[in-house]
Amino acid sequence: MPIATSELWDDLLSCLDLRPAPDGTDYGAQNQRLGYHRLFGGQLLAQSVRAARLSCPDKDVKSLHVLFPRAGRPEDPVRYEVVRHHEGGTFATLTVVARQKHDVVATASVSLHSAEDGPSHQISEPVPAVLGPEHRIDLRLLPWETRAAADLDSAEIGPPEFALWMRMPTADPDLTPALTAYATDLTLIGTALRPLDDIGQRDAQKAFTSAVTSHTVWFHRPFRADDWLLLRQHSPVLAHGRCFGRGDVLTRDGSLVASYAQEALLRLAREAL
Repeated sequence: MPIATSELWDDLLSCLDLRPAPDGTDYGAQNQRLGYHRLFGGQLLAQSVRAARLSCPDKDVKSLHVLFPRAGRPEDPVRYEVVRHHEGGTFATLTVVARQKHDVVATASVSLHSAEDGPSHQISEPVPAVLGPEHRIDLRLLPWETRAAADLDSAEIGPPEFALWMRMPTADPDLTPALTAYATDLTLIGTALRPLDDIGQRDAQKAFTSAVTSHTVWFHRPFRADDWLLLRQHSPVLAHGRCFGRGDVLTRDGSLVASYAQEALLRLAREAL
């Protein structure tokens, strides 16, 4: 039975409540209760952001690059091991290793930065008006309001592009980067599938198998997630059993606040070729 949206939101917030180990360098975390055979990569992304932020509380996460060497098991707790490579007055560089028993399920290279004043400019396409409530969609892993004009579950051919409006419930502002990183992991594979005939995101494990191999997020500016954010993304290439996608996160007033990119394994079932 699917978990109610409110329960999934509470469950996600609980997963971001990392518990420090006695030595103060590692953290333990619970897993989401999704009923899947493996951990959702967005959980590992979000928890890696939290582990880095808790290790350097006077700085904000600027970027993280995460590799997923093997699938995580939902029944086993995850331990986040943090190694500080550099910590100065302005920047810090960490490695965060997510481990289950003896297996590494994710490694994150994380850069943090203290806020500074300086010049500001950006180049990006204008942000359209927020879509109306008639465009609400149900992305079950995102326990907040989402709207889109395209349907990634559709088997109809479309361009490898996707624009998603989302608005989270109000939460601790310190959780915004982790929650945003979580959201960026969900729809890039479905975006890469759009040009393929008679295959949609709903056909996972039937017409295709997929697994994220690496994911990177850059945070450009502070922002709030309880107002509308636009995730605008595209997939420029699918080849040799892999797909690649990238996207931007923009506020509804047009500020570019984060960017992300992902590579994933994407194998079509033989009968779908």
